[in-house]
Amino acid sequence: MLLYYCQKRNYGADMIELKPIRVLRAVSDLKSFSLAARELNIAPASVTRIVAQLEKDFGTQLLLRTTRKVSLTSAGATVLARYRPLLEGFDEVTRSLQRANQPDKGHLRLTAPVSLGVALLPQVISGFRLAFPNISVEINFTDTLLDVIEENCDLAVRVSGPPTDKSTIWRKLCEVPRHMIAAPSLFERMPNADHPRDLNPDFLMSYDAQGRPETWDFSGAGGDVSIQAGSKVISNNGDFLLALAIAGEGVCVLPDFITDKGLANGDVLQVMPNWPVTSLWLTLYYPPYEQLPPIVGTFAEYFESFVQDHPNLETRV
Repeated sequence: MLLYYCQKRNYGADMIELKPIRVLRAVSDLKSFSLAARELNIAPASVTRIVAQLEKDFGTQLLLRTTRKVSLTSAGATVLARYRPLLEGFDEVTRSLQRANQPDKGHLRLTAPVSLGVALLPQVISGFRLAFPNISVEINFTDTLLDVIEENCDLAVRVSGPPTDKSTIWRKLCEVPRHMIAAPSLFERMPNADHPRDLNPDFLMSYDAQGRPETWDFSGAGGDVSIQAGSKVISNNGDFLLALAIAGEGVCVLPDFITDKGLANGDVLQVMPNWPVTSLWLTLYYPPYEQLPPIVGTFAEYFESFVQDHPNLETRV
């Protein structure tokens, strides 16, 4: 029994259940026993009997009945004022749980990085809403890796290195290639290099949400090499770093879905293409559900199918 009122009597307890309080609320709101019975889909005699038993359990009259109207007594008003918020809260929790347990109905809260989100998610969400019109979607765009538990988020779309967070569940969708790029004009101020360690850190711009110099990992003919980018320019937004690179401010490492257009237009070029940079992962993160909510599973499966149908995702977006 989820909600009850105990009134001590003879060293025992009479428990007031949800249904009688619901009946009392209906009679009070509609000011009629017969209309309350119709709304609750029960017999009028049952409404009368339930209210009478409720008054007996509380030991006081709750309703005033005349030939013209039905109204609450002061005791009835007190009881209903106390129970109404609890009853409404119970009903809302029940509706929320019912929605969460339906794979094609409810409300979904997502978070995604700005650049990928703006480029890709309009197409994903448009198709998803067409397929599942009874699912509403709320999206928070941020380049900060939010804590999906603290932020009360159902699912996070992330582009990052292999996950290290032990408190969440993750699902890898695909790899996201990236390259080191710069504007041709930069090399009028900075000499070109043949090895990552020969790059001048003062011209290496970092992508990091915590304001720290970024680490770049390369694989080339000379083996695996890691270097630390510079601290002169650090940002958590890839589009901003691309704009600075086009302006000739420095070198940055960004995913191809951000740089493809600039590379195609000649605004930037690949730096040391014979030294590939390690790819990132496109990953879905969930809170540590004991069982994945059906509505979350519906979106995850749709998103994964979308990615599989577009194998050249990084060039398409």
